[in-house]
Amino acid sequence: QVQLVESGGGLAQAGDSLTLSCAASGRTFTVFRMAWFRQAAGKERDFVASISRSGGEIVYADSVKGRFTISRDNPKNTMALRMNSLQPEDTAVYYCAAQVGGTTGYAGYSSWGRGTQVTVFS
Repeated sequence: QVQLVESGGGLAQAGDSLTLSCAASGRTFTVFRMAWFRQAAGKERDFVASISRSGGEIVYADSVKGRFTISRDNPKNTMALRMNSLQPEDTAVYYCAAQVGGTTGYAGYSSWGRGTQVTVFS
């Protein structure tokens, strides 16, 4: 089992930057791809970015491409999302997710954190 805990959310003004962190614990050796999703109030959970185990394959949603940067530190079992040029439409609860070997779940990710709120005001 893998546990994920997000941190770093908060209130930001449009144009500001925030960095989210995700700490993994438990059977971290079973974690493959990791990702960030977000869910705005009243909307579905949307993909934001993902990163392969080696960090060599990264995918971004079109809405954040060029503004957000995903990274991971395997020895420390952490993942980060650097968010630049934040806009009000980035307001959402941001979730950390992990693909764990032998399991599946929403969008292929079986482990999820509880989320961290990001609110961007203009």
